[in-house]
Amino acid sequence: MYYVYILRSLKDQSYYTGLTTDVEARLKKHNSGAVEYTSTKRPFKLAWYCCFEDKLKALQFEKYLKSGSGFALARKRLV
Repeated sequence: MYYVYILRSLKDQSYYTGLTTDVEARLKKHNSGAVEYTSTKRPFKLAWYCCFEDKLKALQFEKYLKSGSGFALARKRLV
């Protein structure tokens, strides 16, 4: 299974969208500082996630959530 997830920074209330096969392990990596992009915004809380069987569909949905209209949908309806 592939998971598209949105994390919320408890430091500055910003959001991060990503893709993984293990949500709990990925959240631990973000919170430990092992992910360079998010290391200055930790700690994080899992705000939302969705499961996909198809990796391509998960990648496409992650890309959509990072686009203008997907970003708006995520902030208005998902988190």
